[in-house]
Parts: sequence; structure tokens; C-alpha cells
Amino acid sequence: MEQAELSPLLSGLIATWENEVVEFKQAGNDYSTDDIGKYFSALANEANLRGAESGWLVFGVNNKVRAVVGTDYRPQEERLQSLKMQIAENAEPRITFRDIHELHHADGRVLLFQIPAAPRGIPIAWKGHYFARAGESLTSLGLDKQDEIRRQTLAMDWTAQVVTAATLDDLDDTAVRKARESFAKKYANRITLEEVMGWPLPTFLDRARLTQGGQITRATLLLLGNAESAYRLSPHPAQMTWSLEGPERAYEHFGLPFLLKTTELYQRVRNIQLRILPQNELVPVEVPKYDQRIVLEALHNCIAHQDYTRNGRVVVTEQPDRLIFTNEGGFYDGQPDEYIQGTKIPRRYRNPFLAQAMAELNMIDTMGYGIRDMYAGQARRYFPMPDYDLSEPNAVKMTIYGGVVDIAYSRLLIQKTDLPLADVLALDRVQKKLPLPDEAAARLRKAGLIEGRKPNYFVSATVAAATSSVADYLRTRGQDDAFYAKLITDYLEVKGEASRAEINKLLLGKLSDALTEEQKDNKVANLLTKLRRAGRIQNTGSRGQPVWKLAE
Repeated sequence: MEQAELSPLLSGLIATWENEVVEFKQAGNDYSTDDIGKYFSALANEANLRGAESGWLVFGVNNKVRAVVGTDYRPQEERLQSLKMQIAENAEPRITFRDIHELHHADGRVLLFQIPAAPRGIPIAWKGHYFARAGESLTSLGLDKQDEIRRQTLAMDWTAQVVTAATLDDLDDTAVRKARESFAKKYANRITLEEVMGWPLPTFLDRARLTQGGQITRATLLLLGNAESAYRLSPHPAQMTWSLEGPERAYEHFGLPFLLKTTELYQRVRNIQLRILPQNELVPVEVPKYDQRIVLEALHNCIAHQDYTRNGRVVVTEQPDRLIFTNEGGFYDGQPDEYIQGTKIPRRYRNPFLAQAMAELNMIDTMGYGIRDMYAGQARRYFPMPDYDLSEPNAVKMTIYGGVVDIAYSRLLIQKTDLPLADVLALDRVQKKLPLPDEAAARLRKAGLIEGRKPNYFVSATVAAATSSVADYLRTRGQDDAFYAKLITDYLEVKGEASRAEINKLLLGKLSDALTEEQKDNKVANLLTKLRRAGRIQNTGSRGQPVWKLAE
């Protein structure tokens, strides 16, 4: 928001004063991050219950005299914005402020923390505890309010439905033990593994958000059900498929329990060590073809967001240089690009009950940040960015690359480890010959990272030198017209004459790699026309079968 918008916003909040979705604090030089987290949870939950888009925590206002007094809380912009990550690390699900607005008021600096309403069906916790408001006071979120939020989507959430005939005998013992370990690991700062292992199974399942009042749900069976209990979800196939394509072909289906089977599917992927050799260096950089965390993040996202009502399965297709993940149902909230920068906060989920249970079991480390983490992980490994394909209206396909597309791009990431993710994403589009937005092209050109004309951008000379890839750069940049014209006239001087095919053979391999075959062909034709009009060469053959010689 602009300063002109923030001033009336603050005046309006002060006029209505503190309530369930607004809290004022003077907050002089510092304020407890833990207390901020509690207010974040409370205001997010209350905003959800009251149908408000946001809650507000305001620093720099004296709550006794209701006047602006200013605050010195985190005056450095970078440190102030780092609070977003601190909140995200301890909020469950992992979301953070929609924005932190800084208002330069006449009476002092004011900070307005804009807190998104809790997503439909999912209350927000801080360090495992749910908070709420009773008027102006901070309090625990009662079970009645928790149930009110969760009931918002239960009727339409396929994964939240109770399987009345299912019992605890339908659960896999190994999966249950793994679930307890994962839950204890998530809450290791306040619960020991021994405590979690000692809970009665119904108690654990309820605390892990897998059951409703002790009743087994479809989410319970998907994550922990034994293979023999899959029929209880019929006709909806609870299944993942790994398919190998290429010189060798194979496939395997994986059923319940998904908590264990995702790792088994990952182990089918052929994950060898790859070497990237920086030019003019003797020591290669070794990286695995695929990072386990990235693959499992992608696979768990497929499970969490699958539209199970479409009776399809999650499919992982392994090709020689990539993995393609496909799940049923369109991209549910927003677009992938909105999540890459880590600023998009999902407001709704297709399967909120399943998603929350997976978060409790540490299967989904981030909700809304997972896509960004996968992109950043690929950049750290010097590999191309993942690609999303949403061309099918009721399916999402995501590709993770297991090899180098353009060695210059990978060498660039090895040498320039401080590149912002936005620039890495833009350079990734350059290496894949994808359209580049004008704004990104202008930014990269200004930074000296790319050259060329739209749409044929390529790595610049400056970066090529920094990454020891001058040869790659020269092959992409090509030479000027005078260089190619001299090649033609020198050839004719020695050979006497040449057909168009011979001229093509002479030049095509020397033209810029940034040009398409059609563009190369047109360039050769333009060079010949230019030399003919200048009186330097002549066609002694026909128009269709030219024979070129030096002009007399």
C-alpha cells in the first residue's frame, strides 16, 4: 500500500479500536517474537470466523490514550521483513503476514502487520497451540471455535469423510509407528518421542488431525491404511504409479499406506551422481541426478492436492533426463508463478483435512512455500527450474529436470551463487528458449547477464567471462556480417564457384546458436543478396538453382 492509503487505514482502525481482529501495541524498541506469533494465530483465526479478509496487529499506537506515539521496532528494513520467515517457521500450517506496512506518520513511525484470515477449514496454530480473542484479550482457541473452522469444508472435502466401517485394524502398524515418529520430530521442542509412543492410538490419531472424534476418515486410510483396506475407498483408486520411459520400459503401482509408499516409489527412480565440469577447471562439481527432498515434496504435493473424486491415480513418469509428476484436478488456488517468490498465501485447499494431517506428519514442510523450495533447491544444484504444465483443465503436470539443458547456465550458477531467485528463473527461461517478459529482459540486460534481441536472448560476454564459458558465448553470439561476407568471397576466390548448398555448408555451422534453422537460412540468403547488390558476386545459374561466382 502507498503512504496515502495507509494513513486513512490507520485512522479507520483507531476509530473502531481494538476488537477480535485488531490489536494495538506501543512496542517501543523491541517486542517478543513469540507474543507476535500468538497474536498472529489469534487474529488469523478470528478473521476467518468473522469473514474478514485480514486481521491487523499495529505497532506504534498507545492503547491507553489511543494516539500514535511511534515505534523503533526493527528499524532496519531487512530485519523487519525477516520476521515473515520467523512467523512462517512456527505457524501451522506454515503461512505468514500478507504484508508488513510501514507508515511515516507525523507523530512517529507506525507498523501495520496485515495478517491473512486462516484458510477455510484450517485453524492456525503457533508452536502447536491455537489462539483466539475474547474481545481485546488473547486466549486459547476453544474446541467449539476449532470445530466451527474445520466444519467449513468438511461437507465438501472428500478426504474428511468418515469411513464408518473402518476400524483400527485397518491401519498398517509400520505406518502408524512412522507417523508417531514424524509427529514427535515435528514437535520435538515440546514433546518427546517416548510420550508420543505412549499415547493410546485413538488419542494419537486425533492429535495428529487424522480422525474425527475417534472415527477413521479417508485421510486416515490414505496415509496409514494397510494394503488390504484399500477396498474401503472404492471406487476411488488409492494408488500411485511409477512409469519408466526410454530405451527401457517398466512400471509399478504403489497403494496404501502413502506415508510409506512415497519413499518406496522414490527408490525406483534411477538416481545416479552427475558431474558438472566448470570450464578450465580440473575438479568437477558432483550432484545427484535428483534430490530426494525435492522429489518427495513434489510427490507429497500431488497426494495433498489430488482430486480423488475423479477416480484417477498420481503418476510419476521417469524419462532419461527428467521426472514428470501428474495429478488429477486443476491447480486449485492461484497460479504456480505466484508461489515461486514465496509471497502467495493459499486461502483454500482442495483437501484441507488431508493437507493438515500431512503437515502434522511432516510430509508437507510448507504449505504455500513448497513450490519456492523446489525451485530454490534446483538452483542450488545448478539444474534447470521445474516447469508446470496446466494445459489440461483437470490435471497438473510438473517436470523436475535431472540433467543440464545449457552448460553455460549451470556454470553461471556455480560461479554466481548470490543471484536472486527472480534472475535465476529468468535465466532459466533464456536457456530453455522460452519467451522472456520484457521487464525481466530489461533487468537482466541492465545487470549485464544477457545479450541479443527479442526473442533470441543469450548469456552475455561479461557472464561468459566470469563463468569461463567464452567459447559458449561466442558460439551463441556469432560474428558480424563482414566476417561471413569475407568467408563467402574467400571461398569463391579459391573454388571459383559454389551452389547454395555449398554456401550453406560453409556458413550454417558458424552462425549464432541462438538462431533457429529457418532464421539461419534467411540470414544466408540476405548475405548473398547484399553481396550481389554491392556488385561483389553474381549468379551465373538460374533463380531456382543458383551458381555463385565472384563478379568480374
